[in-house]
Amino acid sequence: MSSPGEAEKFPLGEIPGVTVGMIFVDRGALAAAGVHRERQAGITGTAARGAESIVLSGGYADIDEGETIVYTGHGGQNAGKQVENQNFLDRGNAALKTSMIKMTPVRVIRGRGKTKARNAHIHNPPPSGYRYDGLYFVDDCYYEEVKGLRLCRFRLSKASQVDVIATPLNTLLESEEWHSDLPAGNKNPGKRAFEGSRVVRSVQLANEVKALHDHTCQACGNRLEVSGRGYAEGAHIRALSGGHDGPDEPDNMLCLCPNCHVLFDYGALIVEKDYSVFRNGQLIGKLRTNPKHPIRDEHLEYHRQRYADQVS
Repeated sequence: MSSPGEAEKFPLGEIPGVTVGMIFVDRGALAAAGVHRERQAGITGTAARGAESIVLSGGYADIDEGETIVYTGHGGQNAGKQVENQNFLDRGNAALKTSMIKMTPVRVIRGRGKTKARNAHIHNPPPSGYRYDGLYFVDDCYYEEVKGLRLCRFRLSKASQVDVIATPLNTLLESEEWHSDLPAGNKNPGKRAFEGSRVVRSVQLANEVKALHDHTCQACGNRLEVSGRGYAEGAHIRALSGGHDGPDEPDNMLCLCPNCHVLFDYGALIVEKDYSVFRNGQLIGKLRTNPKHPIRDEHLEYHRQRYADQVS
């Protein structure tokens, strides 16, 4: 666990005095301003706190579309070529995964990029040096095989102004109103309308799958009750959104308790081919099944491949 002093010295989120669009002549200038402290690595941060910042400069096969980024983790390169698999246990990759779980923002910096021979694509690259392009959130992480090698991929989306807390996190209310070391928060949080597209999910399908299992978790066997009614969640094995394009069909759905649902979505709960269930690498039993609810093995295989070796 990081110390309060470390958090103050190396903050997550915005850096006072640094504005979006600011240009830095080189990595040394970025480090001196505290925007990106690593002078070579593309990811700054730790598994305990999360990632502070990333740099896109064309060294890896990133997909940069401006508002959204598919960022490739570090590791496995030699002389600019990918020669080994990556894994989510390496420090920078682990830091970005922590940012996803904790939902903390990451500073994004874009460089000029490399040559076309390295398939570099930087969205609107700066004319020279490095440009600070604001805060992004890590929405997803997964393995992807490229040319026979496994890469760690991170999907990031740009934070809007309303996502950014203007008040510093270590600012407390007056002593008579607040008596804790926790952040002060916001007495009058704002609201915003959501505009965009959402995947339409069948509530009836989820309800019928849950009822078929009597609202009992297929992974751990727990059945929650709220006011005398069973409670469970319909978990899609292959996600419907985020580029995974899974179907909203019963053979792509599990009946899970909230805990197992979260663990499954983050890859900490894995179902093997024989339906053995592993939680954080430990066998906890077999997946409970029902003949009226067949599960398509290819969806479970997709989930296993996406999160292979992430739970160690």
